[in-house]
Amino acid sequence: MDTPDTIERATDVPTGRRTPSDASTIRRQRGAGIALMLTSSASNQAGAALGAMAFPTVGPVGVVAVRQFVTAIVLMPMVRPKFRGLRKDQWLPILGLVIVLSVMNLSLYAAIDRIGLGLAVTLEFLGPLTVAIASSRRVPDIACAALAGIGVVVLTNPGPTTDFIGVTLALLAATAWGSYVLLNRTIGQRLPGLQGTAVASCVTAAAWTPIAVGWFVTHVPTAAGVALAVACGLMSSIAPYVADLLALRRVPAHMFGTFTSINPVWAALAGWLLLGQVLDVNEWVGVGLIVVSNVLVSARRFTASTQDSRRRTVRCGVR
Repeated sequence: MDTPDTIERATDVPTGRRTPSDASTIRRQRGAGIALMLTSSASNQAGAALGAMAFPTVGPVGVVAVRQFVTAIVLMPMVRPKFRGLRKDQWLPILGLVIVLSVMNLSLYAAIDRIGLGLAVTLEFLGPLTVAIASSRRVPDIACAALAGIGVVVLTNPGPTTDFIGVTLALLAATAWGSYVLLNRTIGQRLPGLQGTAVASCVTAAAWTPIAVGWFVTHVPTAAGVALAVACGLMSSIAPYVADLLALRRVPAHMFGTFTSINPVWAALAGWLLLGQVLDVNEWVGVGLIVVSNVLVSARRFTASTQDSRRRTVRCGVR
């Protein structure tokens, strides 16, 4: 999943005088970066749809368990995390991340099972959006928060037929995703590279092993169900990670943040094409309002970051 701290580490192409060949290279890089970002978000949501297709035989718990195993199996040989020598101040956020990852994925898939992919993913998207808005108390960002709140009301259309349990599960996933952002930022400050993420993935898989054993003993899976769950893990975890890593080397931070906002739209399309879940007009409007609020926040964060960088450059020049 894409987090604000990950986005902030993206680097822009150096400014200054550029030759025509440099401009052509930049355009190719941006084009490749955009293609990678679209691929990442589409893969993430298509994978979630495949996971939902496994619910009848594997269930949300089984899908989450398999996804955790797939993530750990792929990350372990890639990163080769070192468990020895980890300090207490490093283990604490890692264990927190284990809990948050479990709650986030389980509540999200349980929400998808009840209210559909598009609605669940859009509500979950409120998590990182809230973290981004909470870091600023400026009036425009508060206005974006209000816009997102209106989007939630329009999207869920509260009434007697509303699945409040499903909505609550999606909001729980949003809370967990927001916590994931903060914990991941802390881990990134205390451990180099992807060491913390890989350790957390391994510990999460180990924690889910007895749960998976108990679940699959009472819910005997089919080969097709397990295959769909494995595909979900590859498409929703591994493929987006690789694509985002490559995209961040080719596009500026604000562009990455803006394209992240397309995830709820891809989720709605994946739910329609793969699961036959058609959104009503009010739901599309709600999705649009939440996406727009995130785009505005991403743009403002980029502008503020650019202005701060320029101020620091001016101060250094004066000195």
